[in-house]
Amino acid sequence: MVPEAPLSPDSPDVALAVDLDGTLVRTDTLHESLLVLFKRAPWLLLLLPLWVLKGKAFFKAEVSRRATLDFAHLPYHDELLAFLREEKARGRKLVLATAADQRIAEGVAKHLELFDAVFASDGVTNLSGARKLSRLREALGTFDYAGNDAVDLPLWQQSQRLVVVHAPAGVLERARGLGREVHKVFERPSTGVRTWVKALRVHQWAKNALVFVPLLAAHKAASGDLLAKAGLGFLAFSLCASSVYVLNDLLDLDSDRRHPSKKKRPFAACALPVSTGVVLAPVLLAAGAAVCVLLPSSFAALLATYYVLTLAYSLRLKQVVMLDVLVLAGLYTVRIFGGSLAVDVPTSRWLLMFSMFLFLSLALVKRLSEVRRLRLSNETSAHGRGYLAQDYEQLASLGAGAGQVSVLVLALYISSKEVTVYYDHPDRLWLLCPVMIYWVGRVWVLAHRGLVNEDPLVFALKDKVSYAVGLVSALVLWAAT
Repeated sequence: MVPEAPLSPDSPDVALAVDLDGTLVRTDTLHESLLVLFKRAPWLLLLLPLWVLKGKAFFKAEVSRRATLDFAHLPYHDELLAFLREEKARGRKLVLATAADQRIAEGVAKHLELFDAVFASDGVTNLSGARKLSRLREALGTFDYAGNDAVDLPLWQQSQRLVVVHAPAGVLERARGLGREVHKVFERPSTGVRTWVKALRVHQWAKNALVFVPLLAAHKAASGDLLAKAGLGFLAFSLCASSVYVLNDLLDLDSDRRHPSKKKRPFAACALPVSTGVVLAPVLLAAGAAVCVLLPSSFAALLATYYVLTLAYSLRLKQVVMLDVLVLAGLYTVRIFGGSLAVDVPTSRWLLMFSMFLFLSLALVKRLSEVRRLRLSNETSAHGRGYLAQDYEQLASLGAGAGQVSVLVLALYISSKEVTVYYDHPDRLWLLCPVMIYWVGRVWVLAHRGLVNEDPLVFALKDKVSYAVGLVSALVLWAAT
């Protein structure tokens, strides 16, 4: 009998085993499953220590059993997928080999329809490291391997050829030093400052400038001490808000990945790993709390209330029709009240009423733009929200009405006796009414045309007319003083 010739490295008979977490997908499916579990049933997190005591495989099985991922919208490595499809077309046997739980691995394989076999953790055996290597040797004999991390080095050592996917520089260097052929390298993208700024949503800090409003309304902005306290309040709100934004993005991964623009957010797009966000959120919160030490205790209590409300919004309230926009409007008003507590200046009830109706109108602009997108894409409902495409007209009516009521509150304030306390020429304030009617009306007309970003603040920051309206308003206030 003639002995069989050894397989060529290019032969399609050499199976290619592919890792899942960090390789086939640009995330860790266990981390994402834990976030889904936290969002849907946070009380189950109390059971995590008990599951861990029974072993990693059992832990993964219990989590995946209760937290189902959306396999169609996971952040797959597109370049790697294209390579795998080419290999599949050549007749190459593809195997998904992962330490993730069997439910997750099979869900991914079923969606992609690429793999001939799936090897994964089964609730008893955690298929990583030496166990994965042993399983691949037993099932395949000779194989190539695609991985991304230091834990894959033993598998690369025993494989014929290496496929390295988005590995850190040190891991890539060690892989090349194994003496095996490196067949394919998918370079790891760099994470720049812009990514971090986007993750913290620094542009949204403009909302926190509302803490300066009570100081300005009381005509005490010239006081350096009070201005410094207001500045600390701004910083505390900004750090706390960024913590909330990070947490919100982590809990909204599924919905964001379905959205045409939100899918580009750093955590949804995996420009930053989920594990980074899990650490970043409490660090930002702790930093915001540290700033509160320099401010009155009442401000710290209000900031804590703000965080609890925003957390409740992220977990549940954003899904409740109308309650979501009321909470958003209330959070804007809380910032104004926080500014009052920071500088110990009373907040006018007129200011609070005006802000409540104005910000309710802007919150409804945000929802209107989302519902408009639904109608244009022939969808009936928004994922993770309580609104339907058919709610468009009702939202438009409520939002425009709330905006005009805010102008009415302004007019009533100008007509009141309180206005004479701060203004020598209060009649000149009447010029603010047509200015506000114009701005609110214009925002709603543009929203109907689809020209307002889903976040009206982003729109205002980029809109030259809004800056002009702000300048005119400031001149009117100066003339009335």
